[in-house]
Amino acid sequence: MTTTSAPPARSGARVRVQRFGTFLSGMIMPNIAAFIAWGFITAFFIPTGWTPNEQLVQLVDPMIFYLLPLLIANTGGRMVYGVRGGVVATIGTMGVIVGTEIPMFIGAMIMGPLAAWLMKQIDKLWAGKIRAGFEMLVDNFSAGILGFLLALGGFFGMAPVVTLFSNALGAGARFLTETGLLPLASLVIEPGKVLFLNNAINQGVLTPLGIQEAAETGKSILFLLEANPGPGLGLLLAFSFFGVGIARASAPGAIIIQFLGGIHEIYFPYVLMKPILIVAMIAGGATGITTNLIFDSGLRAPASPGSIVAVAIQTPAGSFIGVILSVILSATVSFLVASLILRASRKKDLAALESTGDRFGASVAQNAENKGGDSKVASLLGTDTATAVRIDTIVFACDAGMGSSAMGATILRKKFADAGLTDVTVTNVSIANLDETADLVITHQDLTARATEAAPQAQHISVENFMSSPKYDEVVSLVTNQRA
Repeated sequence: MTTTSAPPARSGARVRVQRFGTFLSGMIMPNIAAFIAWGFITAFFIPTGWTPNEQLVQLVDPMIFYLLPLLIANTGGRMVYGVRGGVVATIGTMGVIVGTEIPMFIGAMIMGPLAAWLMKQIDKLWAGKIRAGFEMLVDNFSAGILGFLLALGGFFGMAPVVTLFSNALGAGARFLTETGLLPLASLVIEPGKVLFLNNAINQGVLTPLGIQEAAETGKSILFLLEANPGPGLGLLLAFSFFGVGIARASAPGAIIIQFLGGIHEIYFPYVLMKPILIVAMIAGGATGITTNLIFDSGLRAPASPGSIVAVAIQTPAGSFIGVILSVILSATVSFLVASLILRASRKKDLAALESTGDRFGASVAQNAENKGGDSKVASLLGTDTATAVRIDTIVFACDAGMGSSAMGATILRKKFADAGLTDVTVTNVSIANLDETADLVITHQDLTARATEAAPQAQHISVENFMSSPKYDEVVSLVTNQRA
């Protein structure tokens, strides 16, 4: 079996940015249900809501000021140092919350991991040096004292700094909104999305700012900057009419997953196979933002996943026209621009398809190597069954572990069921949560380098498209032969 090759240096910066973005979004994504619940409570019970209620409206402020930031802090602390880190993170963040008058999401995202990291370093100081019988006493008092000090530090030190920072970000967002420059954000958001930074952009930046704005005004346009399903819909429609090969054949199915299911990652490979299409995505995204600016529309809470269903549910009564138009117009613009690009290169694409095969499903191993992937890709599917490591547990991993990886796991699970293989476990997780239990890890080729670092003991396979990779059938064949 060949060994894992080191990722090319040119991919190092992208991997580090992805890793940082994954950490930020990892604090938000597990708590999205709480944000959605808060959105429902706001939608129903505030004075301008669907069913105003003076008693139940009292749930709104405690949730946004205390529950949501503390959940974020606890999650961040657990990511760094388990339950112990989560407890200390929650205590320290309480000081930041009490020391401010605005929702402290950014403060929670800073204090949570920081507090857990400090607890971890302090525990290392006397690890193995405590006399038997005193472990619980030292552990409890050290965590309690550190939490006490961090709460004071958060109140007097971090709270004012984070308040200034948060106000500056909010002022910047308001400036872009009031001056009509907010559509320029698409120049950063759309390229970032196709590089799998979508969760970092949305949950790490836009959601905290949007929640703060929604608490003040009842809605925020920031929730739609990344989550608008219109640009992706337009791109996939263009491929449905003017694409070639597997890309064209798979686009209609991808529309259902992207537009109704909210899994935006499904269209990223379509852009990556022809990078000039990012122009269509930027144009569509900017169109959607401009439309919402004109109609002063927004969402009351995050739309996660970015499905048209989730968008409609989180749209307040006065914003329906603007929000729906923003989806329609952004889809129209991205469709028109993408169609022009695809039609202009159609003859060339057809010629390439005939001479070299479909680029959309081309050599995954070679692409993985070029993009910092794993040399085990070729060895795993090309090794004799007798010498291949037995595969009992397969893990799909993506940035957040909830969208595209869940889709891929479902598809492969069905293929195993059709083949009569019932003893293979197929699950999906975020890359950050990969562990030593996986025999085989399947990731998108742009994420394989990080997955290899997180689970170096496992075999790794890179795919270009979670929905229709030919590698799935090869994996099923390999596992079937292993059990013959």
